[in-house]
Amino acid sequence: MAIKTFNLPDPGEGLVEAEIVEWKVKPGDTVKVNDMVLEIETAKSLVELPIPWAGTVKDLLVEVGQTIDVGTPIISIDDGLGGDEAPAAAPSIPGEKAAPAEGASEAILVGYGAKAGATARRARKGSVAPVAVAPVAAARTETEQVAAAAPVAEPVVPAARVESPAPAVPAVAPAIGRPKAKPPVRKLAKDLGIDLASVTPTGADGIITRDDVTNHASGASVNGVATQADSAAVPAATACRMPFGAGEREERTPIKGVRKMTAQAMVGSAFTAPHVTEWITIDVTKTMELVDRLKGSREFKDVKVTPLLVLARALVLAIKRNPGMNATWDEANQEIVQKNYVNLGIAAATPRGLIVPNIKDAHAMTMLELAQAIGQLTATAREGRTQPAEMSGGTMTITNVGVFGVDSGTPIINPGESAIVCFGAIRKQPWVITDADGNDEIAIRHVTQLAVSFDHRLIDGELGSRFLSDLAAIMADPAQALVWG
Repeated sequence: MAIKTFNLPDPGEGLVEAEIVEWKVKPGDTVKVNDMVLEIETAKSLVELPIPWAGTVKDLLVEVGQTIDVGTPIISIDDGLGGDEAPAAAPSIPGEKAAPAEGASEAILVGYGAKAGATARRARKGSVAPVAVAPVAAARTETEQVAAAAPVAEPVVPAARVESPAPAVPAVAPAIGRPKAKPPVRKLAKDLGIDLASVTPTGADGIITRDDVTNHASGASVNGVATQADSAAVPAATACRMPFGAGEREERTPIKGVRKMTAQAMVGSAFTAPHVTEWITIDVTKTMELVDRLKGSREFKDVKVTPLLVLARALVLAIKRNPGMNATWDEANQEIVQKNYVNLGIAAATPRGLIVPNIKDAHAMTMLELAQAIGQLTATAREGRTQPAEMSGGTMTITNVGVFGVDSGTPIINPGESAIVCFGAIRKQPWVITDADGNDEIAIRHVTQLAVSFDHRLIDGELGSRFLSDLAAIMADPAQALVWG
């Protein structure tokens, strides 16, 4: 057989490490070229990795929860083509093409091309580093040979290797320090801050189940006997499951991944670009009427139509009338770079933090195309599948705080952009209307607030005010778009 080792590939965007979130395969599984075998979290998104070879999974070289560098060996595959076993301690450079076996065609990994350069690898945490092995007959113990021949019905921990040249023995003592659990259960324990070694297993063959973890978590909180690992970080999404005041007096949540990247970007933006924010309150009753008509139209029956769609279209038209808003500040060259295209960012709150994917070339889209793009962008973000490329290159962003019932806010500009629009909640309120004869009357109307924060280094008050006024004019009367469009 020939053993091939797959290294963590370079995800791009300058990212140098990733956290192992979930294994989708286990030792003994059969995989095909481009099967998804692993889910990782980078500083920008969740990414599923395909395998570039077909064969049988031999070993999972990293554990769920580990953060590893690009280039670290993560999985080994037996391609079944024969030949000497490749030393696992000599990983290929990320992006380097593995030499195919004689007579076999070389597989290409979808989504990852060759990339020059090498990255240093570091030792895996909590496990023995891969070592070069002798021929198969001498490398395996009798226990390993039996385990390899038997069918596996449940995910199991790979048997411990005997590194000394001593003869094989009939039985090997079970490995200590790595409890048996499926990847989703390991992830749940990690999220709850629970050491699996302290959980009593109830599953077959000593496997820890999801119920074991949740029962342990609730028991530790209620009885007040939490271990040091139990009192570790608990994400906000899971902390709400525990009664307030029932657990530890303080909880700590590690800041990493998407949330860490967002925090760093927002701090950099807030203390680099001088922010100015302006507000306007408008009657959007006609926009709401347009939304109702579009929902009933044949063309829009398969897409979600909301006031956000109208605002997105209005923003594109307002930028065309005020192109100076769609620019960025080049500090190195001391230049203002105006962009004659619109990559429209939509801020999305996800379980892993706030992300801002953007719709490329939104200025060239019809209303229907824009609706389809927003729907796809939102669905992908909620699933945590947004790719780094989808979050780069934005020119202006909309943050929709209205979905939380919030009237308005002073948003921080997304790095690399010059302005961000805040869309508040739409409420029915009393509003003064002037009829054709100049008479005023009070009526119940749909009212909202728009706010725009902009970089005062390149956008002055006049330009920012004209942009906001144009945006409000279209939201107040969408027919205005026929004149400006």
